[in-house]
Amino acid sequence: MAGTVPLFRMEGISKRYGGVRALEKADLTVEPGRIHAILGENGAGKSTLIKVMAGVVSPDEGRMTMEGRPLVFASPAAANQAGIASIFQELSLVPELSVADNIVICDPPKKFGMIDRRAQRRIAEAALARAGADDIHPCALVKDLPLSRRQMVEIAKALARRPRILILDEATSALAAADVARVFSVLKRLRTEGLALLYISHRMNEIAELADECTVFRNGRNVATYAAGTRSEHEVVELMIGREYSHVFPAKPERDFRGATPMLECRNLSWTGRLNDISLTVAPGEVVGLGGLDGQGQRELLLAFFGVLRGMSGKIMVNGRAVRITSPAAARGDAIGMALIPEDRKTEGLMLPMSVRENLSFAALDRLTTAGVIDRAAEQRMIDDMVKLLAIKTAGLDIPVGALSGGNQQKVVIAKWLMRQPGIILLNDPTRGIDVGTKQEMYRLLRRLADEGAAILFYSTDYDELIGCCDRVLVLYDGAISRELTGSELTEHALIASALNLAGGKPGVSPGAAA
Repeated sequence: MAGTVPLFRMEGISKRYGGVRALEKADLTVEPGRIHAILGENGAGKSTLIKVMAGVVSPDEGRMTMEGRPLVFASPAAANQAGIASIFQELSLVPELSVADNIVICDPPKKFGMIDRRAQRRIAEAALARAGADDIHPCALVKDLPLSRRQMVEIAKALARRPRILILDEATSALAAADVARVFSVLKRLRTEGLALLYISHRMNEIAELADECTVFRNGRNVATYAAGTRSEHEVVELMIGREYSHVFPAKPERDFRGATPMLECRNLSWTGRLNDISLTVAPGEVVGLGGLDGQGQRELLLAFFGVLRGMSGKIMVNGRAVRITSPAAARGDAIGMALIPEDRKTEGLMLPMSVRENLSFAALDRLTTAGVIDRAAEQRMIDDMVKLLAIKTAGLDIPVGALSGGNQQKVVIAKWLMRQPGIILLNDPTRGIDVGTKQEMYRLLRRLADEGAAILFYSTDYDELIGCCDRVLVLYDGAISRELTGSELTEHALIASALNLAGGKPGVSPGAAA
């Protein structure tokens, strides 16, 4: 309302890292009982903005106020005390501790100078229930939980602090569909309780469902704030990328892969009840998708191909020849030529304190080394080619890769493996938490690699990606392939029906060896 003092305001906030401008005169107003979406490409300034709000970094200039009172945060603890809690895309949990330990780690309840375990458990149970995750046991070790459940613990941890402002940075990017629905229900309830929510997501359908207002950032500046629903998705994307928005997915070639010798094949692959008698093929130049609800064996299947799992039964074949892939080193070796783009770039794909240069060349060092000496000139040529090919935005090759935006970090992960020139590429949900502009670049790269003869097996939790990128999709249910979808059958309705094992999805139809 006009004349009222907002709950929280940022005015003229600027932040630079060396020669890189992360924020430039940025403004933001947050009101209670509202969900305010922050949109923009990776590198647009969103993450820096919320890190300033959360007390993680200090701005170079500008001011913040809470109900008109000036705020200066010397630490994240100071922001927490002011009523601001954050859920970052990078989880802050300690894997070796229990769920309850993690939830109260900043302020555990005490009794006679010792941690009160009963009180700790009560707090954890209440926080998990408030987060819609009361099925998670508070005594479970975080390291034993899948990524999607860890994300729910992270949300519960933030809610346990009873914040006035809750910041969510890609908080649903690792969640299964059922968990996303729970989170949405929780956020809508928190809004009715008067909590102010700042929501960052690259999933436009989430913004459409949740947001009351939206602010778009580009190149460190806020370029527009508008009421949700008053701009078309096309207009919003153009605001984000600063150029005319073209079709997201590149055209699929009219190509018949039947009869081609598969580059990658497995027959009757099974593993500890998580994979059940899976047979599939991927031909050179083909992009085969893995669909289905999260946790149905898709990730395990990719790990099986890459030599991570032990105790499997069945057969894996490469270029028509049976192979035993006993380790990731064997998978990526010249005899097999496989690459795996992992789900979590922070912990599985990159060495964050090390430089962009070191991360790019790490996987290909054996190809660049003779008699123990690295050919630096050849290394530089390959790195320059990858930076150009993937349009990696960086202030320099010698800065820590952790200083890059999420999208550019993911490009480094992909470039690292492309330096090995793999013939078989496995992708585990590679666009999670990536902005729409970077996604487009990755889709074009995916199709280009296929056109050059790579065999690509692509798991995604995004149905639009599976439909737009893949020549056919194998839907997994309970560790088995329930249906193969191709051509006109490859629709969102068929994907969802098959994922849920409904009659309309024709479960149990064998994919055979169609390639």
